[in-house]
Amino acid sequence: MSEPTRFDRLALAAGRYGEASLDNYALVRSLAERIGSGFCKYLGDDKKCVHLVPPEGPFTPMDHGSGAFSVSGKGFLPLGAIRFGLAVRVSETGDWIRIVMSAEKEGPDLDVAILGGENFAFRLPITEDRLQEFYAILFKYLTDWFDDQANHYANGSYGGGPMGFEFTHSDNGDG
Repeated sequence: MSEPTRFDRLALAAGRYGEASLDNYALVRSLAERIGSGFCKYLGDDKKCVHLVPPEGPFTPMDHGSGAFSVSGKGFLPLGAIRFGLAVRVSETGDWIRIVMSAEKEGPDLDVAILGGENFAFRLPITEDRLQEFYAILFKYLTDWFDDQANHYANGSYGGGPMGFEFTHSDNGDG
């Protein structure tokens, strides 16, 4: 039996990388989907109030499937942090905001960073208790931003720095 060629070794290394990148994507996507469904329940809204959306560019408040992730359409998946957007309904009249998050596996943890907000480490496997802690941080991030902006206005200063999300409107109020 002949010794593997350099190409064989390269293909083996690329295959290992590919498996790791698929595992990383599956971890991030699973967490994003759990956040998408769980955060709406956490808010106590009886309508669909959270959707996974692209992390940049135009968006509509509807689930975008794999298009909600920064690696969508990349072919060979890059191994590293993956960004995704979360559209959250913030009014009864159909106003939505997009929050951008980035997630990546770091050893036994899946680290999530809220753009403009806190970082949060989920120990794998992810527990429901830990998700509830994250929902509380996400809720605080949103309410603090709105409160800060209103306070800046009340005190004569518009805007309080860059925000980690964007607004959109949907006429039917539930995406």
